[in-house]
Amino acid sequence: MSTALPDPPSLVQRIDALLPQTQCTRCGYPACLAYAEAIAAGEADLNQCPPGGAEGIRELATLLGRETKPLNPANGVEQPAEIAVIDEDACIGCTKCIQVCPVDAIVGANKLMHTVLSAECSGCELCIPACPVDCIAMIVDETQNSLAHNAHAAHYRQRYDARNARLARERDEREAAIAARKAEVRDGARSAVLEAIARAKAKRSGTGEPKDA
Repeated sequence: MSTALPDPPSLVQRIDALLPQTQCTRCGYPACLAYAEAIAAGEADLNQCPPGGAEGIRELATLLGRETKPLNPANGVEQPAEIAVIDEDACIGCTKCIQVCPVDAIVGANKLMHTVLSAECSGCELCIPACPVDCIAMIVDETQNSLAHNAHAAHYRQRYDARNARLARERDEREAAIAARKAEVRDGARSAVLEAIARAKAKRSGTGEPKDA
């Protein structure tokens, strides 16, 4: 019995596999996959990813059969891998950083101290502008800088996908709860109308309140 072979990865998938998966948006797109799609479509250049740096540009150039080029300064500069840290004494527990973290690397609760899971942080920096009290800073992560290029990319992609799945599940649950409440209100209103009609009919017939069957 023959087993069907999986389809070969598409160009978008091969490009995406070379990106660092920080989901930092510095390329000008909302996520690494969106940037990969834009490159494949010829809508974006291959030198727009600061976290990928010169090595990432070379890998993309090799894949696409193009000339390598310097990182576009409009997208940022190449720098050592960094992670976010929160000044826990200054944190007000507003949850704004949690809401924007693309890999769920920040934990905490409303009005309670937050902290960054350093092993999960992709260094995207999206939490920096989100913090209203400026209590988040970026520090160099020597652990990552000692690893191979894009060593954590698959892990960051998995966390990003898991976060999106969680948000979709929570959205579906909220929508289902709202629909259930609307149905409950609608059914209650319908029952009240039917009861009012029954009372009016009973009054007109002179029998008083309707009796249960």
